[in-house]
Amino acid sequence: MAYTKILYHIIFRTKSSEKTIPLEQAPELYRYIWGIVKNKKCFLYRINGMEEHIHILLDLHPSVALANLIKSIKVASSKWMKKSELFPDFKGWGIKYCALTYSLKEKDVLINYIKNQQSHHRTETFQDEIHRLWKEGDFEDDIKWFWVDS
Repeated sequence: MAYTKILYHIIFRTKSSEKTIPLEQAPELYRYIWGIVKNKKCFLYRINGMEEHIHILLDLHPSVALANLIKSIKVASSKWMKKSELFPDFKGWGIKYCALTYSLKEKDVLINYIKNQQSHHRTETFQDEIHRLWKEGDFEDDIKWFWVDS
């Protein structure tokens, strides 16, 4: 048996960053995604977002590949959202995602950050947020790939 604690902060957006997730309906989406995460034996610490993007903080189970988990979340939630009457304007998720790893010591700070998305985005756009996280993560400068939808 493997023992791990791999804390991932995952961010992905709607197709073309369109604001198609009404904040009033978002908790239903988050519950649906929580079920997917739980079924994959991962532990969800926090999920929240805005009309055009979602933040997920989770502990990845050692038997699960990150890319497979995100694909499962996007495919299943997209089908569910399109069938649901709660998200009539939703067209799909953007193709890319951002996944950052953090120390377990940073868990509470990240939980609060994700919890407070609505107040946070009063002063910072989603695009500025991604650029900041990109720099903090010491990624390559070319972030254009995140905004590609095909």
